[in-house]
Amino acid sequence: MITTFRKWIEAAFNSSVIEKKRHIWVDYLRGIVIILVVYHHTFLGMVKNGISVPQSIVDANMAAYSFRMPLFFIFSGIFTTLSLSTRSVKSIAWKKFNLLFYPYVIWATIQITLQIIFSKYTNTDNTYLDYLYIFYQPKRLAHFWYLPALFNSTMVFILIKTHTRIKTSQHLLFGIALFLLAPFINSVSMMSNWMRFYIFLVIGDLLSGVLLNTENQKKLKKPFFFLASIPLFLCAQYYYFNVIGVRSLENDSAGFNVNFFSYFFNEFSFLIISLVGCATFILLSFLVEKWNRFKWLRIVGFHSLYIYIMHVIVVGLIRVLLMKFFGVTNYLIILVTAISFGVIVPIVFYNLIGKKYLWFLFSSQRNMQQNPKPNDPNILPADLRIPPLHSTVKNI
Repeated sequence: MITTFRKWIEAAFNSSVIEKKRHIWVDYLRGIVIILVVYHHTFLGMVKNGISVPQSIVDANMAAYSFRMPLFFIFSGIFTTLSLSTRSVKSIAWKKFNLLFYPYVIWATIQITLQIIFSKYTNTDNTYLDYLYIFYQPKRLAHFWYLPALFNSTMVFILIKTHTRIKTSQHLLFGIALFLLAPFINSVSMMSNWMRFYIFLVIGDLLSGVLLNTENQKKLKKPFFFLASIPLFLCAQYYYFNVIGVRSLENDSAGFNVNFFSYFFNEFSFLIISLVGCATFILLSFLVEKWNRFKWLRIVGFHSLYIYIMHVIVVGLIRVLLMKFFGVTNYLIILVTAISFGVIVPIVFYNLIGKKYLWFLFSSQRNMQQNPKPNDPNILPADLRIPPLHSTVKNI
């Protein structure tokens, strides 16, 4: 009985991932960031339903806004060029489509449908016209904007890397230009979202040689680097809260009647604040890997994509059950319960049901959920999101 239950738990959480040769610090960091994402949407649902929360909860949510989503794009930038060394452009494009854009269309449709059917219990006012937003205005679909933004930015990045001779400095300037221009076309977020975050993809690519170098990793795991980053992080957050004002990168809008000097200054400041936050949490992830603690975070990080796709539905259901049926209004109970279920349920659902029976909800091809075989037979297979640990060589 105990053995059977243990096997069920291992299968439900895919705990064998801990034993795989992977970039452990990346899984830790993904785990931290995806929990912050679930926290954000749990917080929003509570506020929209009139639940009173302390200011510290509000501030924590806004602080994470400055670096949370940029980290996901930096991840992609770190590994995309590595992928180009083992796979063709066509192969990468097809896999990214199945990994990002296909599930975006499927799950955005599911969520809109559920919100329309259960509008009596949700805090949304969706109509059938919302299905059109899937193709040009993903920002109207809550968290789903990230999937097409990452897909689009990755495709542009790959095309530039393979079809141009652009220099590093030129690529950075191009990314900064897109970063500054994106808020002016926020009315078409299918374009503005990838433009806004493209710079982080470029920065991730530039950092890959440093972060994937084994000798550099040994140095970055020293507590000194993380401790030294904390004062910079706090100063950046102070400036964010008290000078330029708290806001989110993906929601920024701008008109051509703005004071352009002030606009450019604030946007550059915001970019630096974001990068300071990203650097601090990257260093934290290296430190946690060195400690070899909180291994459950690695499981969460490995399943971050599936958590991202499903968590809003789960969190909304838990909130409705607690508030409407059990009369719970305590912010802490709702916050902790919804975050816990929002992380755990998608992992269990994917591993026990989605991967085997409902694979079409996550990919257009069943075998896309399996580990791909790289073109180079000497490279160990790994999941689509993170190349094999075998790639951590010097002088990448």
